[in-house]
Amino acid sequence: MKNLIDIKSLSKEQILEILELAEKFENGTAVSSCQGSHVALIFCENSTRTSISFEMAANKLGIHVYNFDTNKSSLSKGESLKDTIENLYEIGIQGVVIRHSESGILDKTKKEVNCQIAFINAGDGNNAHPTQALLDFYTMRKHLGSVEGKKIAIIGDIRHSRVAHSNVDLLNKFGAKIYFCAPKYFEDATQEVIFTKSLEEALKDADVAMFLRIQNERLEDRIPLFDYIHDYGLTTKKLQQFAKKDVLIMHPGPVNRDVEMSSEILDGEYGKVILEQAHNGVFVRMAVLDLLLGKQ
Repeated sequence: MKNLIDIKSLSKEQILEILELAEKFENGTAVSSCQGSHVALIFCENSTRTSISFEMAANKLGIHVYNFDTNKSSLSKGESLKDTIENLYEIGIQGVVIRHSESGILDKTKKEVNCQIAFINAGDGNNAHPTQALLDFYTMRKHLGSVEGKKIAIIGDIRHSRVAHSNVDLLNKFGAKIYFCAPKYFEDATQEVIFTKSLEEALKDADVAMFLRIQNERLEDRIPLFDYIHDYGLTTKKLQQFAKKDVLIMHPGPVNRDVEMSSEILDGEYGKVILEQAHNGVFVRMAVLDLLLGKQ
């Protein structure tokens, strides 16, 4: 593995290797093999969890981190991402963690650059967010052991969600039964899953219910928010009516409180798994960085 652009390009064996190394880092039984490496974080979109998680992961590994301020960089002067990365490589940067609003830009730029620098996708448009899918899978395995045959319901703004797309790519490799649940304006017909407009149907017998943020920054038109909350917002009452008691409630964040789910759920027992996702992300990203930048 020389880059992490998307989940599709990973084999099951590579995914399991990442998760096994993440578990060793979490347990304190793995030692960094990339101490002293140099990584630039290039976030062209806003981020809290992913950016801080990557920075924390790099620091724990002993990697030198360079936070790239796009507003003060030559990108704001019109320099291409290709030229920026080639110059960073010559300065001594060995890996770049990139978040960008343009879908497919990492794969495009990776093919353009004339240097051996590691690319790590921290989210590109509505295309892919591989480390989020990996940390979600890591969290599921902690609670379920295996996802084979398990019902995973992904609910909300699926059309604009790189998280949903990467999760489907990953979970399909491991035999999960995936449901998409969304109103018509958030449908995505590009992936082979079971689709329903009914939250009740999605939650029934689900082992995992992953809720997604309404991505207002990618919407062309306003949605009927009151109706959306009524039909798809998760409340304690809906959980008790429709779901198993041991269902895992997940959300990649950030959460719009009392839209995707109620504050009561977020601040209660069910909400603890959402915080666990953020916790687990550090170790998964440590594993990714170590595998890409370490001394093999």
